[in-house]
Amino acid sequence: MGAKEKYFSNISNRERAIFEGAISMGALFHQFVGTPFNRKTAESLEKAMEESFTLQPCIDKVEVSIDLDRLDKAMTEFEYTSLSGDMLDVKIYSKVDDVLAVIRIEFIEELNYPLMYVEDIIE
Repeated sequence: MGAKEKYFSNISNRERAIFEGAISMGALFHQFVGTPFNRKTAESLEKAMEESFTLQPCIDKVEVSIDLDRLDKAMTEFEYTSLSGDMLDVKIYSKVDDVLAVIRIEFIEELNYPLMYVEDIIE
């Protein structure tokens, strides 16, 4: 019996795709928020997040964009700042068999909050 049959037989592929993407999004958020960076290192930080999280089970693709305007506003006199949730726009594409879940975090102005949500399910 493989891991899929042993540990995931009680949920659908749709549910597992959402689970895998959501657990990865939560880990990404809590691992990288607080990371010191600046404009010079922003692109490498985006790439590090993308490349490291595509290693996780079922993660097909990760797209990370850091809001450079928010970065500029948060910049300190020491020429860096810490990554915060409101700077992130991330999509995690989680695929389980024939189901692709797109899990996203983005800053929602009307909520004044970096919201994690299921953006799409493609079956």
